[in-house]
Amino acid sequence: MTNNTTPTDARDDRSAEDYRSSEGLRALLNRLHAAGRGAWERDPAAAELMAFAAEKYAALAHKHHLDPWEAASAAFDVMRTKAARTADDPWAVVTHAVRITCIAEERGQGLLCSTHQARRPRYSVFHDPERLSDRENPLDDYHPAFHVTDAHHGEDDETAPPDRDSSGVTSATAAVEDAITLLVLLGWPAGTARAAVEHVCVALTRVGNRHTAYETLRRDKHARALLDLPSRSWAVLLRALLGTPGAELAATGAGRGLLLRLLIGETLPLLLRDDDLVLTLSLAVPGTHNRGTKKSRGAG
Repeated sequence: MTNNTTPTDARDDRSAEDYRSSEGLRALLNRLHAAGRGAWERDPAAAELMAFAAEKYAALAHKHHLDPWEAASAAFDVMRTKAARTADDPWAVVTHAVRITCIAEERGQGLLCSTHQARRPRYSVFHDPERLSDRENPLDDYHPAFHVTDAHHGEDDETAPPDRDSSGVTSATAAVEDAITLLVLLGWPAGTARAAVEHVCVALTRVGNRHTAYETLRRDKHARALLDLPSRSWAVLLRALLGTPGAELAATGAGRGLLLRLLIGETLPLLLRDDDLVLTLSLAVPGTHNRGTKKSRGAG
């Protein structure tokens, strides 16, 4: 008995799989799945299917600023799933999955994060990062976070101390020295106070905005380690020097921060009468919390 099936007939059977239709795609996917490991690499129909997918989703990929083969890769991932093989319309399942993947890829590139994160609503709701130079008008010209809402009238020229100019405003150097002096008076080590205040001032000069500098320094674990400050002391010091973010506090002492209050003319004696500021900085002196903890343990 002879076998009537020839290699040519087998090739004809495979060519009869019209993967352009849903039924043909389902048949091809089931055959590749049944063939086992390596079928997608060896089968010529699989290569043709991927080339067709790249062409089919080229416009969708271009819409999301992607390469057509990135869309084909997303199609390949979903074609190997059971959902695609058993769906009533496999091409509809593949197209929907490719569209979602392209959107996530574009959002991930814009947000500078992974595609996996870009699929999650808690990340995808943010807008793409942009440089301050990307806009025609500088950001600080129109964004309220960069505006000071209250005007300050300087003291009379006759009462201005020697470290202030004719308008009654303290120089930046004098404000830095006064801030260091205040911390030392409240129990902070002189070396730590100077290093911390100068580091904050350098960051503020580089960024140019108090609230941006606050957010940058708050996350700067390297700087905190170099200064050898506990996280609580570092957080309190940043709020005290740069002010607490929030539009409702912009015109208050807590919102302005220690450096700005010194720059607009407040003096050390006046700041020492600020009970909230004095108490907050005194309790945040490095080592105070640890010593209290050790004493309480020893008493126990």
